[in-house]
Amino acid sequence: MVLGWFDASEAKKFGVQLADLFTERVAPGTPEAAMGKKLVKQKTGALDYKISQQVQAFKQQHKLNIYKTAQIGVAFKEALLEAGHDAAYANELTHWLMHKIKAPA
Repeated sequence: MVLGWFDASEAKKFGVQLADLFTERVAPGTPEAAMGKKLVKQKTGALDYKISQQVQAFKQQHKLNIYKTAQIGVAFKEALLEAGHDAAYANELTHWLMHKIKAPA
């Protein structure tokens, strides 16, 4: 049972899926990406809503502990960086995602 606490494979896949979803909507290096979090709320409100829904569904289906939550963030950030997003922007988005994950249902 203790080993299950460290099995974050599903959490990592989920983080990559969220980054892919974001990258499909906001291409790396675009002027929109440079605008940051304000754009996420204004121009891509539907994306914000979709990610929030997916996060809530994942939280209901999986028991998240601090390790698994961190692995979602790490996988999300790494996938954003690999897709070509700016490091500061990836940090900001990861911070935003962590707030979504920690928010009550």
